[in-house]
Amino acid sequence: MCLAGATNLDLSHEFGVSLQTLRNWRAKYPEFLAALKTGKEIADAQVERSLYERATGYSFDAVKIFMPAGASEAVKVEYVEHVPPDPTSMIFWLKNRKPEEWRDKTELKVSGDPLAELLAEFRQQYEALPKAPDE
Repeated sequence: MCLAGATNLDLSHEFGVSLQTLRNWRAKYPEFLAALKTGKEIADAQVERSLYERATGYSFDAVKIFMPAGASEAVKVEYVEHVPPDPTSMIFWLKNRKPEEWRDKTELKVSGDPLAELLAEFRQQYEALPKAPDE
């Protein structure tokens, strides 16, 4: 089931147990935990490979069958189909693999020290206040 993308919740439903029972089994039975991890790792690797192929483009062998007008038999034509790179997959891949270079980020540039500037402004306002006779 893990190879097919099942989550822990899916597994608990299939086994007819609560999610907590499934967690307990994972903790109690190392072989069970290992089997779940292996299945999930294989499924994740397949998805990663598919994402990579979508990001970089790929080709595959294909067949088209035609029935030309007036022909008595269909014509089978083998060819290579090409799927071009997908920009959305590229962006997703790069944002996750190279986040420092590709993540969406907003940089806030502040000139000077805002706190120091605010304190200086308050100091000027304070010094401009009328002084008491004993100061």
